[in-house]
Amino acid sequence: MSQVEARLHELGIELPPVVAPVAAYIPAIVAGSLVYTAGQLPMVAGALPATGKVGDGHGLVPAADAKEYARQCALNGLAAIKGAIGSLDRITQIVKVTGFVASDPAFTGQPGVVNGASEVLAEIFGERGQHARSAVGVAVLPLDAPVEIEFIVAFA
Repeated sequence: MSQVEARLHELGIELPPVVAPVAAYIPAIVAGSLVYTAGQLPMVAGALPATGKVGDGHGLVPAADAKEYARQCALNGLAAIKGAIGSLDRITQIVKVTGFVASDPAFTGQPGVVNGASEVLAEIFGERGQHARSAVGVAVLPLDAPVEIEFIVAFA
């Protein structure tokens, strides 16, 4: 068992299968010593756990739920990265995370939502999981997903 797989096991995390693309792209691509992922939706077993805008109020996805979905996006991204480079032990640094949150116009808590991805990466990789980040509110995401995460990762 690899170091990262052992850490995942210790945390009770099982990586999902690589999510099939929903359009004309590939889940992750290697360029030199970097892996770039496509935007990862919070798919679980081929379906979104929720759809719609994030915010406070009736009919909106609560920020706490969206944070969990951002975590799922990160795990989906790690699965895509593993598919591209073979082993997560090869990751030397999570370089950049970009999080997109489908936001109700009054919602300004995008950083807290994207913390779902950032926190799980830090739990898994420690210092190698610390990264630069953007958390952006958007009007709508593919398939009406509440959150989407993409990565740039360095590997050896």
